[in-house]
Amino acid sequence: MIRNTISLALLAALLACGNGDNAAKMASAPSAPAVDGAKIFKVSCAICHGNDGKLGLNGSKDLSVSVLSLEDRIALITTGKGLMPAQGSILKSDEIKAVAEYTLTLKK
Repeated sequence: MIRNTISLALLAALLACGNGDNAAKMASAPSAPAVDGAKIFKVSCAICHGNDGKLGLNGSKDLSVSVLSLEDRIALITTGKGLMPAQGSILKSDEIKAVAEYTLTLKK
């Protein structure tokens, strides 16, 4: 019994005095790459909006003059409007946000 208690105490002491290599490795592990909103836009949106956001096919709006906020853009991309299809079931929320953020860069 005393031997088990000493063994447990020794094990606890060794674990408590660890050098933290695992924590350092986890902290320095590469994070997931950022979502490329420009790439998604060019694949999914440029057909109607154009690469610069000014094309206007099928009644699409000129994104370079849009006054919509980021939140409004996210909502519009998610739910769609008119001929613009909803992307909420196609793109993940972080992808939609990245596209919306990218469209803000198309302003004049």
